[in-house]
Amino acid sequence: MRREDLADEDCGIAQSLGVLGDGWTFLIVRDVAGGVTRFDALQRGLGISRRALTERLGGLVADGVLDKVAYSTRPPRHDYVLTPKGEGLLPVLVALQDWGARHVLGDGSVSAGVTADSAESRRVADLVGHALPPVTLTGHDGIPVGLSSSGSWTVLFCMPGAWAPAAQGYPAGWGDIPGAAGCTVEANAYAAQHAAFAACGVVVHGVSTQRPDQQSAFASHAGLPYVLLSDEDLMLAGTLRLPTFRSGGVDRLKRVTLVVDPEGVVRAVQAPVTDPAASASEMLNVVDQLFGGATSST
Repeated sequence: MRREDLADEDCGIAQSLGVLGDGWTFLIVRDVAGGVTRFDALQRGLGISRRALTERLGGLVADGVLDKVAYSTRPPRHDYVLTPKGEGLLPVLVALQDWGARHVLGDGSVSAGVTADSAESRRVADLVGHALPPVTLTGHDGIPVGLSSSGSWTVLFCMPGAWAPAAQGYPAGWGDIPGAAGCTVEANAYAAQHAAFAACGVVVHGVSTQRPDQQSAFASHAGLPYVLLSDEDLMLAGTLRLPTFRSGGVDRLKRVTLVVDPEGVVRAVQAPVTDPAASASEMLNVVDQLFGGATSST
């Protein structure tokens, strides 16, 4: 099905389906966003026929969703990467994933936490050994931070959101969502352990889908010694398929934590986070284990 075959010229849904076509195309975009950029790797991971993959990749390139970047001339080989137009599909993937997790895999209820032995916790666990795609997020100080090339060990604790009381209240019904409460406690726990993380060369970032100005107001209110990062465009959530939920008309990250090495590879995860107050101490112990006990004196 192509756009020219669609009678409903003014319907964005119909025209989008004219580009995306079928489920295979969504899965190709999902995997390319996650860093699987070469034909053979895509074919192995998806189990799609080579002919079908060739056709769909060709269509996505023709429609400007993917770009081909040569990495070999003899023989000619290409990486397939998302264009800005393709990156615009990341919120769509996040919405599909959230709908599937909530209504297909789940019972329809909303939760801000990840439960043990769930599809979400297994998906986060599978990130260990996974290299972060080239994602840059804006800090609450307005400075962009590249996560895949930071050059240092990094702890990324993803949280639903925290607000400064004087600047903006919490969304309506926030307290009724299981797992939503505790972001301020968790942020303060990392602040209390910041010197210990810094002593072993580990950078700490809190990540939420809040706007940078909202994060800045909270960071100032809480006196945080580290930078909060905004994933308001769902770049990190979309590329890593992080668990999300929707509240107040906004897609929000569920509470999970990643430990990333200087080369941008995920080396440890924490999901579920059962006790936000103890999360920072638990992750400091994880870092200590990764470093072979070198930080045990901190």
